Amino acid sequence: MKLLRYAEADLPTVHGSFRVFVYHESAEAGPSGQEHVAIVRGHIEGKADVLTRVHSECWTSEVVGSLKCDCREQLHVALERIAAEGAGVLVYLRQEGRGIGLGNKIRAYALQASGADTVEANLALGFEADERSYDIAGAILRDLGVVSVRLMTNNPLKVKGLEDAGVTVVDRVSHWVGENQHNAGYLAVKRRKMGHHPDAHKPASDPIAVLRAVPKSSKG
Repeated sequence: MKLLRYAEADLPTVHGSFRVFVYHESAEAGPSGQEHVAIVRGHIEGKADVLTRVHSECWTSEVVGSLKCDCREQLHVALERIAAEGAGVLVYLRQEGRGIGLGNKIRAYALQASGADTVEANLALGFEADERSYDIAGAILRDLGVVSVRLMTNNPLKVKGLEDAGVTVVDRVSHWVGENQHNAGYLAVKRRKMGHHPDAHKPASDPIAVLRAVPKSSKG
């Protein structure tokens, strides 16, 4: 598999202006159709200690506004932090449902409604607890010329996955963004069963606090 950078443009957002780079997975037989994105603020080429978030697609949260996870809030807070820093990158990977895809994610939700937790549901469907790979993220960061990163994550497997992909992670920046009554159990399982760092995680809060902070003009 090869990764092709084939589109880029400036993009104004509610968090400020970013440069968006679109990458296409390609093989010898032609493009696979899968696209990944780097959202960049400032000058990061040749830079070390770049504030970075590697974020996996979450259609249910980011599009529909599901309260079952904290992905939408993590996405927006990461962009806010990068904007405040003045330079950084968010790599957006098309790995819905921790790599099992949207349909299987909804199947897992059905199992969770019957009493399984997020890990048990994945295992019952024949998947690992986390099926994601970070090789593409590593390739994107290399293409952008990033020397090393300060990674916004609570997930030790993400740190290891990026290091295995050749990324130098000089620091892990805690990225808890708050819980609500619908996702508190899910986040507790991630801490208990998946080893997510518990440092500075926030207690239950208003589940739409981030949405309320978004200007009305951006919601249409």
